[in-house]
Amino acid sequence: MPEVDDMDSVELDTSSAARADSGGTDGAGVRLPGMRVAYDSAALDESALAGTWTQQLRSWLEQAVSAGLSEPNAMVLATASPEGLPSSRTVLCKGIDEHGVVFYTNYTSSKSHDLDSTRYASATFPWYGLHRQVHVRGEVEQVTDSETTEYWASRPRGSQLGAWASPQSRIVVGRAELDNALRSVQRRFDSVDEVPAPPHWGGWRIRPDVVEFWQGREDRMHDRLRFVRNDDDWRVERVAP
Repeated sequence: MPEVDDMDSVELDTSSAARADSGGTDGAGVRLPGMRVAYDSAALDESALAGTWTQQLRSWLEQAVSAGLSEPNAMVLATASPEGLPSSRTVLCKGIDEHGVVFYTNYTSSKSHDLDSTRYASATFPWYGLHRQVHVRGEVEQVTDSETTEYWASRPRGSQLGAWASPQSRIVVGRAELDNALRSVQRRFDSVDEVPAPPHWGGWRIRPDVVEFWQGREDRMHDRLRFVRNDDDWRVERVAP
């Protein structure tokens, strides 16, 4: 993704790619009311849907990878506090199977506090370049220690040290505090070949009740097909865009 400095100098061409119309101006000369993209993608039909939501999600993820989309496993995770205050952020999906969708984080983070309290979450894969998105929602659970250990071993050493150093979601005085924390952790594990996973770090699994596949179509008549859990089985529904 572009750095912040790069984003400051980006000039948005709203006349072609975004189909800008004449109208009011918001922000730095960007006409938000007229910004839209015409979708001319192929249909998503019930007959073409895979037999399970996992197969369909994996198929679309593979197509997103083949299309060269940036970070195709990125998903927007939405949680809520015990008071019902919503929060969202982007995380990376690190596992998909019949049990659910997995991501990893600090168990002392704000998102983990939300998940501990409500035990529910949703996540959306936004594949804008393909005019697609997939929405997953359901109850959550922590993954097993063995699952965390296996994934942790695949992470670069720098990412492992960062997980030890960062007090995720806590207020810090400045960047120097984070840099000093990382240097301290680097010294701590300098002579250690394999950095262990922190006890406060691990994975969450969303066990979906609903998985919706969205395909952009002309005139905003998008295709929305969703798998809905029905006890131990699943049914497919079409919903209006």
